[in-house]
Amino acid sequence: MQLYSVREELAADRAGTLRRLADIGYGSVEPCDLADDPEGFRALLDETGLAACSAHAPVLTDAREQVAAAAATIGIDTVIVPFIPPDEFADADGVRRSARALNEAATWAGGHGLRLGYHNHHWELSSLIDGRPALEVLADQLSSEVFLELDVYWAAVGGVDVPELLARLGDRVKYLHVKDGPATKEDPMTAVGAGTLPIPDILAAAPRDAWRVAELDRCATDMLTALAESYAYLNGLEKEAA
Repeated sequence: MQLYSVREELAADRAGTLRRLADIGYGSVEPCDLADDPEGFRALLDETGLAACSAHAPVLTDAREQVAAAAATIGIDTVIVPFIPPDEFADADGVRRSARALNEAATWAGGHGLRLGYHNHHWELSSLIDGRPALEVLADQLSSEVFLELDVYWAAVGGVDVPELLARLGDRVKYLHVKDGPATKEDPMTAVGAGTLPIPDILAAAPRDAWRVAELDRCATDMLTALAESYAYLNGLEKEAA
């Protein structure tokens, strides 16, 4: 699960929150702040039995060397650019700039033993370039070393049919952010399975080997309870598919 979901809980009690996630059943987490005591974080992962499957990190900035050092300390081999501003997806020139920046970052990442991905929000889907969602135009210009982490909720907010989008993107998608809710920009999200997204259809359309990373940006109920309910729902779907 993406630790942005429990940013407030981590700030209050990092060790206790990670233990609670492990108790719920999560086996891997995706941190979003590698600069925050990587040695201590690695020790807590070892203590709780959690792994770090990937991390959101500012590798398009001058902080990238710090990111690489922290990733090595924690044992992370995959870093994901969490966003590129909406203005860069407003036209074809912006998309080309974004693709060049990601391709260059992937070359840098490879030199540090890291894989690189890109995570979308809603604007990459709601913005159209020659009638196509800007995210798909971007994907066409990315090198094979850059994968996509598709945030299924923000894709839905962007106005696309998510299973159809996944079918078009194919193996480009190596990670999913799985979240649920009313599919609006501002309203609280819900536990996965309790909202409006067709989660079973979305997961069925995704590559089978893509990571499923649960995340709730915000929630009107207790966050850890919602994450426990999300785990139970997703684990149930996995068992049905087995």
